[in-house]
Amino acid sequence: MAPVNIFRHGADEEKAETARLSSFIGAIAIGDLVKSTLGPKGMRMENVNILIANTGMDTDKIKIFGSRVRVDSTAKVAEIELAEKEKMKEKVDRILKHGINCFINRQLIYNYPEQLFAQAGVMAIEHADFAGSVFFRFFLGGEITSTFDHPELVKLGHCKLIEEVMIGEDLLIHFSGVAMGEACTIVLRGATQQILDEAERSLHDALCVLSQTVKEPRTVYGGGCSEMLMAKVVSDLASRTPGKEAVAMESFAKALRMLPTIIADNAGYDSADLVAQLRAAHQENKTNYGLNMSEGTVGNMAELGITESFQVKRQVLLSASEAAEMILRVDNIIKAAPRKRVPDHHPC
Repeated sequence: MAPVNIFRHGADEEKAETARLSSFIGAIAIGDLVKSTLGPKGMRMENVNILIANTGMDTDKIKIFGSRVRVDSTAKVAEIELAEKEKMKEKVDRILKHGINCFINRQLIYNYPEQLFAQAGVMAIEHADFAGSVFFRFFLGGEITSTFDHPELVKLGHCKLIEEVMIGEDLLIHFSGVAMGEACTIVLRGATQQILDEAERSLHDALCVLSQTVKEPRTVYGGGCSEMLMAKVVSDLASRTPGKEAVAMESFAKALRMLPTIIADNAGYDSADLVAQLRAAHQENKTNYGLNMSEGTVGNMAELGITESFQVKRQVLLSASEAAEMILRVDNIIKAAPRKRVPDHHPC
């Protein structure tokens, strides 16, 4: 299974806006929490070699903590700044020896190294946080590097295209044709935070079903087909079972038939008519039939290709049965007659 990552866009530093909706299948996008020297709007870079790093690129200014430096003129301060600049220039030169045209750093990149990268025609992306850097490593196929003395030992990342795209009012850096081919970005968009939360929950549920299906590849027919088939078997068994147990079994079969009823109601169709048609079809041994909500009819699920995860379906049945049993136990306790109070003939 190819991993899918969800980026919650614009939530940490600069903007806390509602995210925008788009999806990049087989690609990845990062938002405006990062700054890049991409150049003019709409600029594209193709066949990109990418170095992913976690190194300090913000030492082009005097930063001496816990120390005191005495100078007798401002020229001495300029010399210190120049020395820091030279050290940074040497570091940038070592990075450029890797033969890259894109540099992604977890930490900040100050103006001077950014200028050096721009002069060399290398796009610099800064402030990709720890989770982002690790994710870059996976989908670009590179390794996170902190030292640059041995370019031959460093594994670079690759992608076919990097471009700047706009979704709504926000700019994103779009990576497509990634080396690993196992990443995509889904950016959610909604009018309110409640809609966004609901969309995220629905997406999370779908991904969980997909992951369970990969672990347990067996599937069952959907559209209420499985529930009607189970309800038919339980009803047939109830008709041959003497005693009060038959009543409980019939109730269980009725509960199973509620699943296709809910499906039809949610689609806006006449659930009573459709469920009756589906029940009649199963009585005629058309065991592959379920609800076709695209046309509002009863159809063959095998021909329509409508399936559900066996693992999820089994867990739904187990959870529902356990919940019903728990409710029955609680009701019995509530309905139990209170203990009669008797006079205490043996006071202390």
